[in-house]
Amino acid sequence: MLRRAPRESTPAVLSARPRAASLLLAALAGGASLFTFEPFGWWPLQFLLLAYFFYQVGRSTSVQRAAWIGWAFGFGWCVAGMHWLYISIHRFGGVSAPLAALAICLLGLYMGLFGAFAASVSAWLRKRWSLPLPAFFLIVLPVLWGVSEWMRGWVFTGFPWASSGYAHNAAPLGGYAALVGVYGIGILVGVCAGCLTLLTQRRRLPAIGLLAVVLVAGWGLRAIDWTVPSGAPISVRLLQGDVRQDEKFDTEHLLRILARYQTMITAAPADLIATPETAIPIWEQSLPPGYVGGLRDWSVKSGSALMLGIPLANSETDYANSVVGFSGAGQPYSYDKHHLVPFGEFVPYGFKWFTNLMQIPLGDNRRGAALQAPFAVKDQLILPNICYEDVFGEEIAAQLRTNRPATMLLNVSNLAWFGESVAVPQHLQISQMRSLETGRPMLRSTNSGATAVIDAKGRIAAQLPFYGQGVLSARVQGMAGMTPFIRFGSFGFLILGALALVGAWFSGRRYAKSSI
Repeated sequence: MLRRAPRESTPAVLSARPRAASLLLAALAGGASLFTFEPFGWWPLQFLLLAYFFYQVGRSTSVQRAAWIGWAFGFGWCVAGMHWLYISIHRFGGVSAPLAALAICLLGLYMGLFGAFAASVSAWLRKRWSLPLPAFFLIVLPVLWGVSEWMRGWVFTGFPWASSGYAHNAAPLGGYAALVGVYGIGILVGVCAGCLTLLTQRRRLPAIGLLAVVLVAGWGLRAIDWTVPSGAPISVRLLQGDVRQDEKFDTEHLLRILARYQTMITAAPADLIATPETAIPIWEQSLPPGYVGGLRDWSVKSGSALMLGIPLANSETDYANSVVGFSGAGQPYSYDKHHLVPFGEFVPYGFKWFTNLMQIPLGDNRRGAALQAPFAVKDQLILPNICYEDVFGEEIAAQLRTNRPATMLLNVSNLAWFGESVAVPQHLQISQMRSLETGRPMLRSTNSGATAVIDAKGRIAAQLPFYGQGVLSARVQGMAGMTPFIRFGSFGFLILGALALVGAWFSGRRYAKSSI
């Protein structure tokens, strides 16, 4: 005769429909995630916030209640993490303040659906598979949290800003980046939060032990060199023009902007000189005669490779956000931005009315190819990405799986669209994660910050102050080799997550049999 196993203590259950206070608290908990990212960097807080979220989902007696809690938490997380979009929509896009605020809230309503997905599917699987609490808090919720962030990175072209893993570039979990990427780190964040949740279930020693193992292993992984030096270091000059956004596309200021960058470029030679995104804010056909040709001639004369942010146009309605390169020998190069910003660089179907409200120039770009060749500078191969593309680590990894992988990454950006907001330090943190994932240095040339050199370990080697004109000079060593993340991309973390869910299913079966 089978003996009935003692039932686990479960969190106090609540009604099927959460009260408004519960939703508000969940939204506030999600919103507090803002402080886990730069410029605050309180990454341990993220474990506590997710533990609160997990606890509330664990208390839910229905999938419906779990979905509401997940939606509120995701809404708060995304509105707080992306509130700076209001600046570009209102201050520079010309949309009224109420409508701009409404747009941010509508974005949050949509983004909250991914939190609802993680919570509701977890709650459904808990009932379906009769999951014990350890499997629920340590496997199912963390895996589906990570999967929801991965989905947020590609559904409707994706918007993965403020994914939880980005808070950990300088923390112990950053050591896992080269293995499973930022979304895999999101799962591990969930595991750490699950350990804290289990502290309420009288499982203190196992939970504390697992938490310590995950964090210590992460620190240990940071010591591994996944890539090796390639070729000789090169000298770089990264320009920060600090052109005001309200002047950038104003024809009255055009000649002054062109003169500023011409002076900054030709002030001194270097193996590589890079300008920010759209440093030249109009296409070549509209520039003063000989402007680009003069820069090309100086590049050849000085032996300096130049990468120039400029839109490339076939016509007034067919143009791309591009980087044009000239090698020291005069060989041309171009890169067209592939992953475009919705509403800012392309118009989603049915939203022409909204983009017409915003006064954003160059707002409907041609999309570049998914795979584009790197730019050769002496012994190094430089792979550019433009602004928002830096957020898509899988696409950068795909570029590095080609037969001619780059040895350095270069991000050119113009974050003046977002004023003096947290977007600037957060974008720098995102670039640091790309270096951790790929084992390659990242060069950043931006209009107003953050212009920086990041080494292959994700550390800031040199940086200019935000919001000021300047030139950052440095010597940078390129790196070669494939990290596991480059080789497998997010496929690796998805397979590991799927295997973990299979393990949770078996755990549920054993738990159900032992309870008979």
